[in-house]
Amino acid sequence: MSTPRWLRRAGTPRLEFGADYNPDQWPRAVWDDDVRHMREAGVTIVSLAIFSWARLEPADGVFDFAWLDDAMDLLHANGILVDLATATASPPPWLTAAHPEILPVDRVGETIWPGGRQHWRPTSPVFRTYALRLVRAIADRYRDHPALTAWHVNNELGCHNVYDYSDDAATAFRSWLRDRYQTIEALNDAWATAFWSQRYTAWDEILPPRLAATYPNPGQQLDFKRFSSDALKDYLIAEREVLREITPEVPITTNFMVMGETSAMNYADWAAEVDFISNDHYRTPGARSADELSFSANLTGNIAGGRPWFLLEHSTSAVNWQPINLAKRPGEIERDSLLHVAHGADAVCFFQWRQSKGGAEKYHSAMLPHAGADSDLFRSVVALGSRLGELAPLAGTPRTPARAAIVFDWESWWAAELDSHPTDRLRYRQEAFDWYTAFLDLGIRADVVPLAADLSGYELVIAPILHVVPAALTARLTGYVEAGGHLVTTYFSGIVDENDHVWLGGYPGALRDLLGIRIEEFAPLLDDERAELDNGLTGSLWTDRLEVTAAEVEVLASYKTGDLDGRAAVTRRPVGAGSASYVSTRLGPEGLGVLLAELAARAGVTSDLPAELRGRVEVARRGDFRFVFNRTGEPVDISALSPAEPILTARGVAVLHA
Repeated sequence: MSTPRWLRRAGTPRLEFGADYNPDQWPRAVWDDDVRHMREAGVTIVSLAIFSWARLEPADGVFDFAWLDDAMDLLHANGILVDLATATASPPPWLTAAHPEILPVDRVGETIWPGGRQHWRPTSPVFRTYALRLVRAIADRYRDHPALTAWHVNNELGCHNVYDYSDDAATAFRSWLRDRYQTIEALNDAWATAFWSQRYTAWDEILPPRLAATYPNPGQQLDFKRFSSDALKDYLIAEREVLREITPEVPITTNFMVMGETSAMNYADWAAEVDFISNDHYRTPGARSADELSFSANLTGNIAGGRPWFLLEHSTSAVNWQPINLAKRPGEIERDSLLHVAHGADAVCFFQWRQSKGGAEKYHSAMLPHAGADSDLFRSVVALGSRLGELAPLAGTPRTPARAAIVFDWESWWAAELDSHPTDRLRYRQEAFDWYTAFLDLGIRADVVPLAADLSGYELVIAPILHVVPAALTARLTGYVEAGGHLVTTYFSGIVDENDHVWLGGYPGALRDLLGIRIEEFAPLLDDERAELDNGLTGSLWTDRLEVTAAEVEVLASYKTGDLDGRAAVTRRPVGAGSASYVSTRLGPEGLGVLLAELAARAGVTSDLPAELRGRVEVARRGDFRFVFNRTGEPVDISALSPAEPILTARGVAVLHA
């Protein structure tokens, strides 16, 4: 990050605790009750005015700050910091009525109308003019307010409007392409426009990948994904520059969404544009829901480069937007919160403080629920605030790096899941997550790191579906292995360069020589097909017709059925002081656990947990503290780690001195 700063505040470091606060949803008489309960819960910070544009600017150029002045003063008087939003997330009705040209357009040409949120084009010059005017007005108004601790740019940038296919987007896309390629000839080469008579002769001929008769050009699709992420980043920078001009001493953040299948924003690329990383995370249903939370928090901590980061939103209990919205079970609010803390968060906040009585999110849980303060949920919130207060010495302490890492690459995610591929069933993030859960099941800590991270400190690196491999990355990975690192990659890796052009000569292209293998043809599997391996494991989704080309390659597992009977399925090649391994099928977390145990042992990476605890608990380290999380629904005996408190309750958390 260009300016690594944390919250502007005075006093002893602490873990911040709070929520989005929306006082403009409630009568003024409720606010005093709010702050009284905030103090009871131990709230130290709130994010304010996130969706307040229509209230702050009720008519064009007419500003009403009186209510926000009152809220800021009230919070300050009660010792509560404010992460003040720029309020630009949703334009007010008067703006869209006067300027419908700011509304996004989808790929089939339909306008995205007002009525929800984020109904604005990231590339609209008209929207930007009005939004930056509001940002400037807010910054001028509150630049010296003692409650102001940070700026919150917009909200969840790109959550609903990342892909806009409007004429504004087309104009901006062409400009972005000119900057990237300089000449139309270079673009034609990158997009392979000789295919299907797509050769361009002028920049104005180029459009976003709108609805087409068949698959749009894959180079066009990949570049539009890059452009769309960059367009939002450019908007973030525009707001940031106004804020820095007026309040250079106040740190700036925006809430990322490192969670689930949110793929469109390249957060590793955005990280340098804010003063500290913030993230929103909501659990999705499933048996490994808490593991996915850990995966996302781990990746967020590594995007932050080991510096403190801010959990801006998660839920106290049920959300409102899943098909079935389940309340959290006892212990989960604390477990979920401390999983983020264990992976580097120095602030734990929720959406929202008081549960709304109307609107689209009225059934989304909050710190103060519909039932009020006399509720089990609020008592759990108070208990969590107390626990975070006890953990204040953790504030500012770094995450302790693991010995193993999983590489996460947004461009490979985008490119590997484009259409017209060997299978449309491939899911990049799921494969990465499967490896992470395999590590957890073995009791081995692993970091989830952006592709640009320094890998030299890791003894074992997993690079699943590393589909996009430019020549420089080949050299970097080869250097890592030759220096003693142990690299593992998987099916559909090393296939294309940065232009989505296939590396010729046989797959896995850019990694073929390093791995000592060659594949002439992919062999994806139908939904009901499985591939049996001679080590007892079963593959799905994908197989490869793999040929070993280097004498030193060791075959760790072979296929034993079908047309691939006898062919290698998993290989390992010693290279220099390290090794390079290849897994040609999807094994899932259980199968990967068996394979990973062998690969990790050969790399000298083993669990430091007692055998009886491996897989039953997750351990994370920060500074002098060790977090132990119960991954099961039953009590676990952790006396080997904590003799003083030997029983860890279901979904419980123990924080121990390392």
